Amino acid sequence: MTTDHSADAPPGPEGDRIVPHGIDVETPHKARVYDYLLGGKDNFEPDRALAERLLHKEPRLREGARANRRFLMRAVRMMAERGIRQFLDLGAGLPTRPNIHEVVQEVAPECRVVYVDNDPMVLVHARALLTGSPEGKTTYVDADLRDLGAIVEKAAETLAFTEPIGVTAVASLHFLTDEQLAAVLPALREPLAPGSALAISHVVTGLASVMDDYRASVGSGYPRTPEHIEALFDGWSLLPPGLVEPDAWRPGPEIAQITERASMADMVLCGVAVLQEQR
Repeated sequence: MTTDHSADAPPGPEGDRIVPHGIDVETPHKARVYDYLLGGKDNFEPDRALAERLLHKEPRLREGARANRRFLMRAVRMMAERGIRQFLDLGAGLPTRPNIHEVVQEVAPECRVVYVDNDPMVLVHARALLTGSPEGKTTYVDADLRDLGAIVEKAAETLAFTEPIGVTAVASLHFLTDEQLAAVLPALREPLAPGSALAISHVVTGLASVMDDYRASVGSGYPRTPEHIEALFDGWSLLPPGLVEPDAWRPGPEIAQITERASMADMVLCGVAVLQEQR
């Protein structure tokens, strides 16, 4: 996308900042809290206050968010190197460089990427910033993760579901209840072609106390056991090294440059799986 639609509605000020019309800046929001943890600037005082409160409880959260992002970039690069040329990002959040399309189009410029989210502020930034290569395509779908039917229908305008698709659900599935997950995951798998890949990261029950506070502020956020997280890959073939903490998943040179790195296996686990031909 190359057009900035943020001027579609009159902005309002937050100090000397421009706030897009219709954006609630008085209540913490999960995308903006995550943006703050990553070191971004697209957040407001309530987001920062909640993040700092959570960091006081668990100081590793900031590095955990960054490790999570590193995992996402390595996972999509691996998918592109395996020959996947289409990507569907579920719960895209606010743009953070490098973005998925920048990584995969570096491997193959013809890659097509669809970002999915339903937050108005994410939509504003996605329209303004997510420009892909001339050979490929980068689009944004405004849809709720719980409505896979609508997501597939809209994504099919850009992606061919008869060909493999790399799906990413990084730091997004833990916002769904068990009942919602039970409906979403089969609906996600059913339309995909063999050879598709799925990357998931998910918070673990070691963060239960932190997530209790987080959920009280943003309304959702459910840590799960390693066994439950691994079960999210049912129907898929989990690739080595299996379900691990983010920086342990096929670490690249950037991990070796981190001089002090705490274990995060009790905070977040991740993995990548492929969809095999049905027999």
